[in-house]
Amino acid sequence: MKDIRRMPERDTRVLSFSTLARYGIGQTGAQVFRDTPAALLPIFMTTLLGVEPWMAGIAVIIPKLWLIIFDPLVGIWSDRVKERVGRGPFLIIGALLTNIGFICLFSLSGFTNPVAAAAAVSAIFLLASCGFSAFSVPYLAIASELSSDAQQRSRIIASRVTFAILGVIIGVGLAQPMIALFGGGSHGWRMMAAIFSVVCLVTMLVTALTVPRLIDRTPTPAQQGGLFSQLFEAFQHRDFRWLTITYLLQCVGQASGYTVIGFVFFYNVGNVNLILPFVLIMSVGSVISQPIWLALARRFGNPACFTASNIGWILLTISAFTIRPGTDVLTTLPLLGPLSTQQVILLARGLPLAFFNSGFLLFVLSMLTDTIDRIRRRSGQVNEGVFSGIFSATEKLSFAIAPLIGGVVMSLCGFVASTGGAQAQSQEAMTGILMLYSLIPAGILTLSALAFTGYLAAVRRETMAGAAVASLPA
Repeated sequence: MKDIRRMPERDTRVLSFSTLARYGIGQTGAQVFRDTPAALLPIFMTTLLGVEPWMAGIAVIIPKLWLIIFDPLVGIWSDRVKERVGRGPFLIIGALLTNIGFICLFSLSGFTNPVAAAAAVSAIFLLASCGFSAFSVPYLAIASELSSDAQQRSRIIASRVTFAILGVIIGVGLAQPMIALFGGGSHGWRMMAAIFSVVCLVTMLVTALTVPRLIDRTPTPAQQGGLFSQLFEAFQHRDFRWLTITYLLQCVGQASGYTVIGFVFFYNVGNVNLILPFVLIMSVGSVISQPIWLALARRFGNPACFTASNIGWILLTISAFTIRPGTDVLTTLPLLGPLSTQQVILLARGLPLAFFNSGFLLFVLSMLTDTIDRIRRRSGQVNEGVFSGIFSATEKLSFAIAPLIGGVVMSLCGFVASTGGAQAQSQEAMTGILMLYSLIPAGILTLSALAFTGYLAAVRRETMAGAAVASLPA
């Protein structure tokens, strides 16, 4: 039986824990697909396939450029059929295609030509990414359809962020230990991909098979027209336009750090085994932060909390430029062994970093649902898929730009690719890795904070215009 219907205006109905959980769990699998290629494809290509860093960046960016068009198209298609069949078919097909591509992506080996290897990775990643778009775009749109109440939508996004943490633990924290567990090399990568794919498929299908049934498909007006006309119309809304620019810069900054996290722990930290405890510490911080951020948002609002979390993340990220392996032994921990002062500081830094990181992710997506709701109220049209498709394309574009930036910076700094596993790098190459993990992301997030002022001005302008209209005599 359905326990949710399309919400009436300003409905304050509290969504059940079951609804939140069934929606949020889909992000676990989505996060694994989002993060594992972002963090490991550069390592896979440069250390197993002999692809130069700059070429690896190009191999990743080509599929992402296509998704700039494909994601909004998926949004339009899902909007047009939602009254008839709902968004469920997109989610199911997307989950299946994503995970078939995921297995194939990390099963490549035996190339003697690095150009052919890069081309094969790019082609498979393109197909897998199209499948992921079929899932991720309707998935984001559903967050705006489950409730018309801003606080309930924030709870929906908080559930998504919470389950994303599990995806980060798997996709970033467990990937390299699992590859090592199966002996490394091509076999280790294939086994990691196969196991991760099962996790992704199960979690994504839970959402795909249950959540769309909770949304009433009562006919509602939707904007008609082709892709470009709907894109043009969407960007006519100043609040959405500035929020999208903010999100693009935010994601590029984050993805720049994701791209080199494996390199950082191997070369700069000096202990790749610390990735898992670092991710676990960040996961604890993210879980703890969700009720705190929701309470703060009720008092200060989403924009103020977003700004605070952004500033905190920037300052902590700048501090990462001081990361060094350390020569002393501050403490010795079970399973981890001896740790230097620098390594302990790095692990401790993960807790506040997670607090701020989960904060601005929660609030930027919550503000997207708020923006969609405002547009729906002032235009009378419902186009969740179009706006979600644009936002989804923005995220995926950022995860194409970041590896390209990373590949160029690492090549300029003298990083040496190989086919036999990781090898020693020069001090210049290690400095370039740290820049990609700290100063470059912090600089891009600073630009994001500046762009956000445009969003605030647009919302303020609309609020004043609405107040002026309300004050007119009947």
